[in-house]
Amino acid sequence: MRFIIFATIFISVMTLLSIFISRRFIRKLHFSKRIKNYLNIFLVINLLGIVAYLFVRYNPSVPNWVYFLLSIPIGIIFLLFIATIFYEIFALLINKTVKNESRRDFLKKGLDVGAIAIAAGVNAKAMYNAKHIELEKVDIKIKELKQKYKIIQLSDIHIGGLVDKKFINELVQRVNKLNADIVVITGDLVDTKMKYAKPTLDELKSLKSKYGTYFIVGNHEYFHDVATIIKYVNSLGIKTLENENVYVGEKNRGFYLAGVYDVFGNSINAYMPDLEKALKGTDDFPKILLAHQPKYIKEVNQKVDLVLSGHTHGGQIAPFNLLVKLQQPYVKGLHKHNEDTQIYVNKGTGFWGPPMRLAASSEITEITIIPA
Repeated sequence: MRFIIFATIFISVMTLLSIFISRRFIRKLHFSKRIKNYLNIFLVINLLGIVAYLFVRYNPSVPNWVYFLLSIPIGIIFLLFIATIFYEIFALLINKTVKNESRRDFLKKGLDVGAIAIAAGVNAKAMYNAKHIELEKVDIKIKELKQKYKIIQLSDIHIGGLVDKKFINELVQRVNKLNADIVVITGDLVDTKMKYAKPTLDELKSLKSKYGTYFIVGNHEYFHDVATIIKYVNSLGIKTLENENVYVGEKNRGFYLAGVYDVFGNSINAYMPDLEKALKGTDDFPKILLAHQPKYIKEVNQKVDLVLSGHTHGGQIAPFNLLVKLQQPYVKGLHKHNEDTQIYVNKGTGFWGPPMRLAASSEITEITIIPA
């Protein structure tokens, strides 16, 4: 029932966006009626692709090339919607500022061609960005830390669909070359049923670091049996931090790494975050907290030097970062939350939905914590 409600709302929104694009963009183009009909047919096919995507989202029997084609339409709709908004703005400016009719028509025709070309180029660039993961390097000073440590942060990988065994194998190879002290995975690792995710998850056994790999659940783990996911991830030699902490580093020269369940647990009254339990026994040592959603920082009422989060995908496709900002206090990068606490938000190593990223690249984060 929940899927039917979601699918109905989602398809309705996509349909309205398609109608808006057709009427406010395609209809106004100075192209022949035939070309505009072709563009409208493309919109209909694109919408049908979105409908099909909803039904193959968690079905791994669908060939990857088919899944890829069906996952693109959602991103295309978003980007065409944004292109339509900009087209309307520039067309209005031309109408208001250019008095000569022939010159105005000339500029509008140029705007038509430019808008189509830019929309196509932006879609292609967004697809390229999703598959090319950037290495983000950041140095973070921490009070009372005795020596530096290198932390590799991965987040929001979303195993399932296009994030497959090959994707994870290549990711592991890149991470291992960085010679990390620890690797942390800050949630939304799995986004399909476990029976389909296991072969891909197994690739993570090869992750190498001096003090181990640590994981916390994100909101998407709750959708696919969080208990089973935790158990299987632990079997890979990766430690899931379940409202608990571990000591990392040399004796008296290290730090405590703590992790909490995601705030989604509060809505289902299970696997709920408990900061007090997570920080128990950490004494006066430096503390780093793994919390999937940046907004959890509002619950941090004890001294924590650094919070590592994900969830936002950096907005994934601009300008949706502005919408994310309405729900999360931080969208990406390093921020000083208060005198005691800093937070770093990873933009996501994988992607969710369409294999597209715009102004929010996929990332592996190399964090070097150093004595203040």
